[in-house]
Amino acid sequence: MKRFVEGVDRGQSTLFPECLEDWIVEDNPIRVIDAFVDALDLGDLGVSGVDPEATGRPSYHPSVLLKLYIYGYLNRVQSSRRLEREAGRNVEVMWLTGRLVPDHKTIADFRKDNGKAIRQVCARFVDLCRQMGLLATASVAIDGSKFKAVNNRDRSFTHGKVERRRAQLEESVARYLSQLDTADRHEPTEALATKTERLKEKLAKLKEEMVKLTAIEAQMLASPDQQVSLTDPDSRSMATSGRGSGVVGNNVQVAVDTEHHLIVAHEVINVGNDRAQLATMAKQAKAVLQAEELAAVADRGYFSNPQILECAEAGITVTLPKPLTSGAKSQGRFGKQDFVYVPDRDVYRCPAGEQLTYRFSAEEHGMTIRRYWTTACPKCPLQSRCTTAPLRRIPRWDHEHLLEAVRVRLDANPEAMRMRRETVEHPFGTMKVRMGATHFLTKTLPKVATEMALSVLAYNLTRVMTIIGIKPLIAAIGA
Repeated sequence: MKRFVEGVDRGQSTLFPECLEDWIVEDNPIRVIDAFVDALDLGDLGVSGVDPEATGRPSYHPSVLLKLYIYGYLNRVQSSRRLEREAGRNVEVMWLTGRLVPDHKTIADFRKDNGKAIRQVCARFVDLCRQMGLLATASVAIDGSKFKAVNNRDRSFTHGKVERRRAQLEESVARYLSQLDTADRHEPTEALATKTERLKEKLAKLKEEMVKLTAIEAQMLASPDQQVSLTDPDSRSMATSGRGSGVVGNNVQVAVDTEHHLIVAHEVINVGNDRAQLATMAKQAKAVLQAEELAAVADRGYFSNPQILECAEAGITVTLPKPLTSGAKSQGRFGKQDFVYVPDRDVYRCPAGEQLTYRFSAEEHGMTIRRYWTTACPKCPLQSRCTTAPLRRIPRWDHEHLLEAVRVRLDANPEAMRMRRETVEHPFGTMKVRMGATHFLTKTLPKVATEMALSVLAYNLTRVMTIIGIKPLIAAIGA
């Protein structure tokens, strides 16, 4: 006779109370959280509340709240209110906190007041990974991704958006005034009076909107980047990879280890492009890895002459493609890459075989640029395929050899860009899925940076548990 598995009667009494330890198996990930936090010197990290006050109501030890947050970000429960509920009903959280149930305000205040310390906790785990030998390869992939802020797109304003909104308001005002003029031409009725009153109310609201928009415009013009966000003042409107799409949020930069895909360094900025971030992220990764030299790979969005020079001076070898900003190739003409530099003679050889010699140097955007050309251009049979000007001039940066070395490295390793994509885009996808549709829950850059540190810590914890296992990781933490 077939039967179902039967549960325990809810009204059944037991002789002895059940032990929480019996509910948590030996290879449960929360044992890693417990061991890691207990091994930290929270006072040394600057966590507030380590030493309790002599008077007043007893406080929660900060280790309890830190464990709660790490558990939350590891299990897609980032909200302080949801963490409060989990503390009262989740057996794992009960085990982790000793059945303590902090209220959501206490939980939220801990994250708000200990941002710098939480970022240090994230860095401590990366240091632990280095000590365990998981970061032995001094090679990283660098990339950035846009993460949504709390700020709605309708509450973020740029110059173009203000102009479009003003045009919409003016169009609505003209439409309502036209409807009022039409109403004046008809015989007065009760229904017409009601409609007229409603139109006047709408006009009054539109005038209020115009006044608010003028104030927002003044605030926007006073901003250095000509943007203003009303909910989260530090978030910015940023373009994304989809044509015509965008997001109001922050730009998260990461440097990811190419061997085990661990996030070595990260930073949250509110600049929409990556052009000036290559050296900063590479230097941070080099310092964390404690390496004399570092190999870094990035996409074309990071290509910048000063950044490549700064990396070279810091002992960092970078590999990245150069974006084609010249329109010559698209128009069927020779590009600069078709001119070969001959270092022994300090000349360029053009596609027709002529030599372009050095003429003069000039300072442009803080860089010394050398100019090369030849007077043979007017008689050249390939001139129409080369330039629309009388002479083709080739500029050369003083440190152009660094850019040529980058190109040579990329040509020698054509799989570098595929490796970069497979290395660095996976962490972003994982963290965004865990965060949910609205990525960040807090406002302003310091608080958002704290949230990002918790997300990075949770990601790295997951990676290390997958790579070496839970019990070996607990043993390494206690070593």
